[in-house]
Formats: sequence, C-alpha cells, structure tokens
Amino acid sequence: MLEEYNVRQGVMTLYCDNMSVISISKNSVQHSRTKHIDIRHHFIRELVEDKVNTLEHVNTDKQLADIFTKALDTAQFESLRSSLGICVIDK
Repeated sequence: MLEEYNVRQGVMTLYCDNMSVISISKNSVQHSRTKHIDIRHHFIRELVEDKVNTLEHVNTDKQLADIFTKALDTAQFESLRSSLGICVIDK
C-alpha cells in the first residue's frame, strides 16, 4: 500500500527477545515440532525469506514493547520509559 503512495521503505527490522522464534524464521525447513505453529508465524517467516522483514535479537530487559504489554516493576518500567524518551515533569 505504501508503494501506491510512492513511499519507499527498506527492510523493516523487528526486535525479538526469543531466540527460538528467530531460528524458526530463518530456517525454511518445517520440522514436526513446528507444524503446530500458528499461520501468522509462517507469514512472518515468509516475510523474512522475501527480505521484507528481518528479526534481530534484543535482550529481554531492553525489549521496549514490554512497557505496553506487561506488568513491570518500578525499576524496569522507568528504564524502558527513559529509553522511549518519555520524561516525567514534576509540578
């Protein structure tokens, strides 16, 4: 759809903290242990094969998406919040 608006985009990098998922996305051979995986994961593997997306490893404590999806302790929340560039202004 972006191409219809003349927007060119390179390879999109998705940061993932699960090394197994990254390995499955790079291995085009489907093993008996991976046949239960949801269709959306096969879709991501196809995008990686077509060089539309890449998956890169990020340590769990640096996974920015966790601030939106998990209950975090105060230290981890504040660390991720500062990584996003969000600051607290005391009044």
